[in-house]
Amino acid sequence: MQTTAATTPDEVIQLLAAALHDGRVDDALALYEADAVFVPQLDAPPIGGRDAIRAALADFTALRPTMTADVRKVVSAGEIATVLNTWHLRGTTPAGEPVAMTGTSADVMRRRPDGTWGILIDDPWGVGAP
Repeated sequence: MQTTAATTPDEVIQLLAAALHDGRVDDALALYEADAVFVPQLDAPPIGGRDAIRAALADFTALRPTMTADVRKVVSAGEIATVLNTWHLRGTTPAGEPVAMTGTSADVMRRRPDGTWGILIDDPWGVGAP
């Protein structure tokens, strides 16, 4: 297991991108809070629970994605922060088909008792269709 200890809200995004690219589902999942929710597809309802989020992350890691992030804004208030991030993802399906996605996420991070940050709400499609 590589590090999943984000010291800033925006570092969570970088660690998540690296874990997805490397196929490290458990490391990616470790960045999520126990009560986190994740929006797996555009216009889909949020999912919650470790098993559901793990399954969604496994779908992403199967693409072996390269994800670039352009964090646009971070706003913190005590133990909570919002992160607006424009991201681009390129990968390949298990069948060998190229995949390209882009969006601007609206994420909520929470500071953990040890001072690191985790994902509370992960909405990659936060501002709607690109």
